[in-house]
Amino acid sequence: MSLLVNVVRPRRIEDPRAFGRVAVLQGGDSAEREISLLSGGAVLEALRSRGVDAEAFDPRERPIQEIAGEFSRAWIALHGPGGEDGLMQGALEWLGVPYTGSGVLASALTMDKLKTKLVVAGAGCAVPPFVLLDGEADFERALAAIGLPMMVKPASQGSSVGITKVKTAAQLPAAYAAARAVENLVFAEAFVGGGEFTVAILNDRALPSIRIEPATEFYDYEAKYFRDDTRYDCPSGLDAREEAALGAA
Repeated sequence: MSLLVNVVRPRRIEDPRAFGRVAVLQGGDSAEREISLLSGGAVLEALRSRGVDAEAFDPRERPIQEIAGEFSRAWIALHGPGGEDGLMQGALEWLGVPYTGSGVLASALTMDKLKTKLVVAGAGCAVPPFVLLDGEADFERALAAIGLPMMVKPASQGSSVGITKVKTAAQLPAAYAAARAVENLVFAEAFVGGGEFTVAILNDRALPSIRIEPATEFYDYEAKYFRDDTRYDCPSGLDAREEAALGAA
């Protein structure tokens, strides 16, 4: 199945003064607040180093309406619900403030792992089997349908917050509790082994892939942000055919 996408290509701006005053949105109220502050700080430093008039803006501390009167555009460095799920994107569109990243619909769909699975499956792509968990009564059903190992996840969190790899049935209650601590909607999903790669896109061109090799069970919150033993290999070790296929995807 092919998907027709109307791509709107942004105008390239060379003069940093042409950006006007830029609000770097960071912090917020999600479980990923501390990571957002780190991301926002890095973005702010990079923009200022290139001569852009940029200022940090924390929606927890200031009403979002203030952006419209004080800033020309916004760089969204918020993480998680309220920042990546379409809410902030919709607010900025209502205020008439241009912003970075995906629009309202794409943000809302892809922040929700369950809705993303439905969209991807509808496009003909394979997705791991999953079972919604609403308490201990669903544990046996998940074990029968998925087997072990499995991943237990909150539906709409980023940075691997609340995610656990479950290798035995005895680990399910604690994994479910960890996910429910950050969100009410929780599901179990079959674990898919194999290498983990990431590919950045710059000006419609796929950059060389990076192989991610965590020292932990999987690429979890600690491995992403705080551990020193997570490896990022570039070149990734793929041959030319595999590299081309990954970039084309």
